[in-house]
Amino acid sequence: MRSLRRLAHVVLFCPLPKGLQSRLPAIKVKYLFLAWLGILVGSWAVYMHYSSYSELCRGHVCQMVICDHYRRGIISGSSCKAQCEDNTLILQHCMSSTPNHQVYSGVWNEKSVVIKCGIKETGRGDSSPDSMLRREMTLFEKPARGTSMDEFRGMLHNFLKSNLGEQPSIGTLVGHVITLADVNKDGRVSLAEAKSVWALLQVNEFLLMMALHEKEHTPKLLGFCGDLYVTDHLDHSSLYSLVVPNYLQSLVPQALSTSVNRWLAPAWPRRARITIGLLEFVEEVFHGSYGSFFMCDASAHHVGYNNKYDCKMADLRSVVPEMSVQGFLKGRRCETNADCTYGRDCTATCDKLIKQCNTEVVQPNLAKVCRLLRDYLLFGAPHDLRLDLEKQLRTCMTLSGLASQMEVHHSLVLNNLKTLLWKKISNTQYS
Repeated sequence: MRSLRRLAHVVLFCPLPKGLQSRLPAIKVKYLFLAWLGILVGSWAVYMHYSSYSELCRGHVCQMVICDHYRRGIISGSSCKAQCEDNTLILQHCMSSTPNHQVYSGVWNEKSVVIKCGIKETGRGDSSPDSMLRREMTLFEKPARGTSMDEFRGMLHNFLKSNLGEQPSIGTLVGHVITLADVNKDGRVSLAEAKSVWALLQVNEFLLMMALHEKEHTPKLLGFCGDLYVTDHLDHSSLYSLVVPNYLQSLVPQALSTSVNRWLAPAWPRRARITIGLLEFVEEVFHGSYGSFFMCDASAHHVGYNNKYDCKMADLRSVVPEMSVQGFLKGRRCETNADCTYGRDCTATCDKLIKQCNTEVVQPNLAKVCRLLRDYLLFGAPHDLRLDLEKQLRTCMTLSGLASQMEVHHSLVLNNLKTLLWKKISNTQYS
């Protein structure tokens, strides 16, 4: 303690060099300017945080709408009672990235969960609770009163067929949806139960969760109420620990956030394990029981993992059925390939003779995922593996061509990459 006090005394009271003393006024002005600049930037960041929070985080509106419809008997669901009567389903931390898709971490019967629901965009000057209730009411217009069970089954079959294509297993999926809708397990689907599951199926992420419900890397559905649904909690909802808010991205250099994320990243063998899981997900959506799906925004923010480093998709909204992408591209006018882009990453070619988009997406999911994983996987990779790994990732990133013509090549590249990683971590604590 005595030595620390002596050091503090020297630092605080020792005489400054004469050259520094002559420059002291300039130094004071410089540091005063930097202090004010720091206060200004900090105040702006706090203001932007809270203004964006109030815009993005409207869970109270979602809860008000859902519980109003539930009490009026319009909707039903396995989590309605917990949310609107028992108060055992509690919204906690806001994780929304857009105002019309509310995402919260929460607790249900003392278990950590993720709660998601949609809010329709409000018109300017018309954001009263009554107007919100009227707008949300349109979600639950179908099926109409008097619809028979056979008619509802036909509605489901036609809807799934139009979104997923003519798949032999559509009937099985219809049965799964009906079983899910029968909340009270009485063998019948009430009008409120039917309205709820129909509204949920209009949400792309929920539709994907139904089509991929048997897959290991899909979020598990725990409950729903109207178009609100509850999934299992992920310890990490992004590949990277540091997620820079949109309003700060122009101030934080990309190199700085990359360096920080490298420092915070799990050990390389654990990153390899997460990567293997993500590659398995790519396999699951390439040609599954209910058709093919495209990853139209291969972002690190959509890929999560649990405390065992098992990959789980944190956000499926940008994973889109092939039928939906082709429907968007069919007959679309274009001048360049950029005009034939669905989402951020699903691009087809433009036929410049007829100025219309072709309907086949050129770059497969695997190439997008390898581009996403390149820096994540190469940083800190074992020296005896790095060259081979870099070569395989480069091959993977250059994959292109119509999916129907490259299935064998796609599978070969994917399996080679998985095998390379698995050999390195198998028979270790990380496997």
